[in-house]
Amino acid sequence: MTRVFHRAPRATLPVAVAGDGIEIVDSQGKRYIDASGGAAVSCLGHSNQRVIDAIRRQVQQLPYAHTSFFTTEAAEQLAGHLVDAAPAGLSHVYFVSGGSEAIEAALKLARQYFVEKGETQRRHFIARRQSYHGNTLGALAIGGNAWRREPFLPILIEAHHVSPCFAYRERHAGESDEAYAQRLADELEAKIVELGTDTVAAFVAETVVGATAGAVPPVRDYFRKIRAVCDKYGVLLILDEIMSGMGRTGYLYACEEDGVAPDLLTIAKGLGAGYQAIGATLVSEDIYRTIVGGSGFFQHGHTYIGHAAACAAALEVQKVIAEERLLDNVKARGEQLRALLRERYANHPYIGDVRGRGLFVGVELVHDRATKAPFEPQHKLHALIKGEAMQRGLMVYPMGGTVDGKRGDHVLLAPPFICTEQQIATIVERLDGAIGAALAKIGAPPAL
Repeated sequence: MTRVFHRAPRATLPVAVAGDGIEIVDSQGKRYIDASGGAAVSCLGHSNQRVIDAIRRQVQQLPYAHTSFFTTEAAEQLAGHLVDAAPAGLSHVYFVSGGSEAIEAALKLARQYFVEKGETQRRHFIARRQSYHGNTLGALAIGGNAWRREPFLPILIEAHHVSPCFAYRERHAGESDEAYAQRLADELEAKIVELGTDTVAAFVAETVVGATAGAVPPVRDYFRKIRAVCDKYGVLLILDEIMSGMGRTGYLYACEEDGVAPDLLTIAKGLGAGYQAIGATLVSEDIYRTIVGGSGFFQHGHTYIGHAAACAAALEVQKVIAEERLLDNVKARGEQLRALLRERYANHPYIGDVRGRGLFVGVELVHDRATKAPFEPQHKLHALIKGEAMQRGLMVYPMGGTVDGKRGDHVLLAPPFICTEQQIATIVERLDGAIGAALAKIGAPPAL
């Protein structure tokens, strides 16, 4: 009997015993292609010797030093590496242990920034429906994932939500990208005015929406228009790149493709590639200088922030990505993956959309392709696909509630940056088999 409180205690999980490139091996010797990187984490696969050696060297030298007493070379070097490549204006890095902590740090930094400036009335945070920013209470509060939020609503802080930039679902017929982006920017501006133009602290958004809606990229100029609205009212822009950042979309920072720079930017997952637990919040020079010149103290912290071994691992991960030019492979293999999926599902009655950027790809399933009507939630189609994929030696990241938090199913794919052309083709073959078997289980007529 297990003594582990697993997140799904009724399930019996295989025991992972080894990692080999893009595969995980269980205790029975079965191999699974990690086509989701776990949760868009394992960007270098599971056996990169350079990263393993970097961790070993750091642990032998110094495994841990509390950040109230010391800094470390590993943390300083990693921060410099991240800032050197960061969008304009981001000048400092606050290290944490994961994505939820990064968001919590960003929210607190935004609030303290305005307190230090004497604008204590700025207390409201605006985010988007169908977003996910983490599972700690602050991150959950601003997130727009209705299913995750519902049990905890009485203990969540107040937050406000506007429409997502979800073109497949919410762009009007005949509406151009420019007009759609402007409509959404106008909606954000209206919400700021409604709350009080001097009471809003920040707008929070995933650059490319991850788990909740399935690799949904913004339309062209969306974030430029959002940035303009934020600037007009002195509202901070917080971009969440916990899933989409660190090369996942083919750019080290996903917002590079959108031509915008946020005031705060959160990263995790691909930062350390799963070799150590680490996340970070990148901070603008203005925010940093305001706090340094004010109280001189960020009123926040955790025991393991700036962990030396985690920083050493993440630094080596980022060096591997840069030195081996893996972002080129991300772009090439991402184009291949989307092309193969779109070709295979061009006329499939139950595949509504294939979308994404780089090796961050979503496949949305629908009951009726013409109307985009989703399957009934009780079928739990996404869960069936996950089970069928595991049987075929494939790890994918499906989710339900794609449309509104209750209805809709999608599959998220985020394979390692080291994938080969043949491995991408194998992923598509196995995924197709899993989708077909899952649809058969709920009685959907087979696709012709």
